[in-house]
Amino acid sequence: MPFKIAVIGAGWYGCHIASSLASIGVEVVVFERNKRPLHEASGNNQFRLHLGFHYARHHGTRQQSRDGFLRFIERYPTLSRPIPENIYAVPKNDSLIDFMTYKLIMTSSGIDFVELPNGHPLLHNVGGAMQTPERVLLINTAREYFTRRLGSALVLDHEVQSIQNGDDDVEIDGVKFDYVIDCTWGHKTRVPMDTFYEPTILLYYDTKEKFPAITLVDGPLASIYPTESEGLYTLSSVPHTPLGIFTSSDGARECLKGVSADLVGQKRALMEEQISANVPGFRDAFEFMGIQLAIKTKLRGRSDDRSCYVFQDGRVFSVMSGKIDTIFFATERILSILEAEHSIDSIDVSHSLRHDIRS
Repeated sequence: MPFKIAVIGAGWYGCHIASSLASIGVEVVVFERNKRPLHEASGNNQFRLHLGFHYARHHGTRQQSRDGFLRFIERYPTLSRPIPENIYAVPKNDSLIDFMTYKLIMTSSGIDFVELPNGHPLLHNVGGAMQTPERVLLINTAREYFTRRLGSALVLDHEVQSIQNGDDDVEIDGVKFDYVIDCTWGHKTRVPMDTFYEPTILLYYDTKEKFPAITLVDGPLASIYPTESEGLYTLSSVPHTPLGIFTSSDGARECLKGVSADLVGQKRALMEEQISANVPGFRDAFEFMGIQLAIKTKLRGRSDDRSCYVFQDGRVFSVMSGKIDTIFFATERILSILEAEHSIDSIDVSHSLRHDIRS
């Protein structure tokens, strides 16, 4: 496809979509407002390559995560690694569903796991637990990979100021492109869905122990997950990681500017208390190290939909997703739309079948 396409945002989606388009001969330019790729939400998260275990309440997200997980490993074999012990557990009192229901949902989704019939010695007051094969993302490796892969097509430290959507082209800061793909999750162009902006705080802890990844499901619970750095883990909580709900990107950014040491202390106390209810040895095993801040764009609703969606407004595509492993869905959807728009018009021909039949 002899197109010139601009991609806004060098997170996982922007980098993957751009490199995929470049591999089939599309001229791409990626605009990133920070000084490195994967700097914001793509690099400030739990480093988890999902298989679908997080999403008992949304079938579409489970299916996209399951399929994307396998494709991610195949496409990017060096950008993640396995976790020796990765446990999902269902608390007896605080989960929205019981362990048997959770297990049946995952079994019906075709997601592999091994049940731990005797639980786990680190867990307390859970109805059941399972070992899962999710992986940890290697963010620094990914930054270097995409920097080399995209080369001069990656324009860093450039905040896009203007998007002019025309009939035959679209202008980014006065430069014409055939199409634009907005991978900023509604920070540049709003997606046509009921969304909100959620500033978040992620806590980091160090440990000298060989501690497993532990995720408590399903509902307003917490999780401990390793990073690419040996002994460094993240602690997140569904009710306590968010810092608020905002209708605008600017409002969410202002919220992050106001994060104080007192607020960090309050969040730390709440999250440590929550995780210790089911992992009582947490405080003895871990030492608090610091925080990372980010903004997530989420769909409103109770179904926990984090599926990938692609929208088109003239020459501008916008992408919305909650998971890294659905990058393939986004790319294929964009390519499908472009192929449909630029395919050959229908051809009227006479039917020749009767003449082709031999008597």
